[in-house]
Amino acid sequence: MIRVLDFLAAFFGLVLLWPILLFVTIIGMFDTGSPIFIQTRVGRNKKPFKLIKFRTMSVETKSVASHLASKASITKLGNFLRKTKLDELPQLINVVKGEMSLVGPRPNLFNQEELIKERESREIYNFRPGITGLAQVQNIDMSTPALLAKTDKQMIDNMNITNYFKYIMMTVTGSGSGDAVK
Repeated sequence: MIRVLDFLAAFFGLVLLWPILLFVTIIGMFDTGSPIFIQTRVGRNKKPFKLIKFRTMSVETKSVASHLASKASITKLGNFLRKTKLDELPQLINVVKGEMSLVGPRPNLFNQEELIKERESREIYNFRPGITGLAQVQNIDMSTPALLAKTDKQMIDNMNITNYFKYIMMTVTGSGSGDAVK
């Protein structure tokens, strides 16, 4: 049931929001010259997939978890995209492809070994990663691997249609500050 909701919401989201996606892409060309950011992340069953986002940091920024990146790396447009969460819109493509869900644990990088260990012990990788979830709306990021994995597990154990829509609405209305940057 969740997969059907994911697909329909992401598909119609892309259809309805394509003007915004196009506008941000064009503005992003003037900001960084490369508005789309694609990064390999850990997916369901630890299968790698290419996460798609709008670029919020300069092209030269090292590929690390957001909490390890410098605030100086974030562009002016990137700051706006992060605050409004518009940088996440291209992930609707990942949802349509079945690589992600709208709600689930945020996908981490393969070099985040401590987080991988914590998530493996709680079987988090048995589920699709998501664009948002309980940890995001509670401002828990990847800088606290044990707490993040524990929160992911709590979300998964209590997932139902009500909570699915609750996390989406909380995200859309501004809960959570997005990925922390030092």
